[in-house]
Amino acid sequence: MAELARQIEASLRPTGIDFEFVLVDDGSTDRTGAIALDLAGERRWMRVVRMLETPAGRGNGQSAAFHAGFRAARGRLIAVLDADLQNDPADIPAMLALMEREGADLVQGDRSHARADNWARKQTSKVGRLFRRVLLGDTIRDTGCSLRVMKREVALRLPLEFKGMHRFIPATARHMGYKVVEMPVHHRARASGETKYGSMGITKRAIPGLVDCLAVRYMRSRRRPVRCEEITCSMLTNPERGGEVPTLPVVEARSVPEHTESAL
Repeated sequence: MAELARQIEASLRPTGIDFEFVLVDDGSTDRTGAIALDLAGERRWMRVVRMLETPAGRGNGQSAAFHAGFRAARGRLIAVLDADLQNDPADIPAMLALMEREGADLVQGDRSHARADNWARKQTSKVGRLFRRVLLGDTIRDTGCSLRVMKREVALRLPLEFKGMHRFIPATARHMGYKVVEMPVHHRARASGETKYGSMGITKRAIPGLVDCLAVRYMRSRRRPVRCEEITCSMLTNPERGGEVPTLPVVEARSVPEHTESAL
């Protein structure tokens, strides 16, 4: 934990960007929470969020943790990464630069060039990509990479209160009209914890992944525009009298631009 905080500061401090580090404790059973609080006490830019209502001995999953972290974050741009040091915070400045150059709303990390998975995991990953492409039109190569940078408004619109939705963050953002680009990032050996999927991952990754794809496909067909704007009496005129007249307020639901420029 201390090493993660050190690397984040070392990566972002030279950029001159004002930043904060929000660590989400998702029902950890070790001393993660206490250690994180000690670190935050020495770093004004670090905050700790503890998930509530977590099942005994385990958390509610990565999607729920992202949901909580995104709402706790206060920056206009949000970078997200795993806490096991497999993701390299040093990639974040380059991702921010790419976002600005491309005018993108989300930059997705791609570890595929650096991973050394066994044969079985590679095959399940290929099958997963095929399902996502056919069912969702998702062309993202490494949607399982947690390292990504996005505008806050994108993060807040993602339906991450549903289990497994973190795998569909790029595809969901694109479906909502945001621009998503990919960037190769570093991939390192896990420094702590262990994988929840084992070596094969057929029952724990492939089958649930297919079910999730079908669920996301269904939810996409049900999504409707929800943006609106407030109009006031002063915006309404009476053409017969040629001037503004008092009238009852009217609310009209209409489309507005999906996103605006923002900065951290």
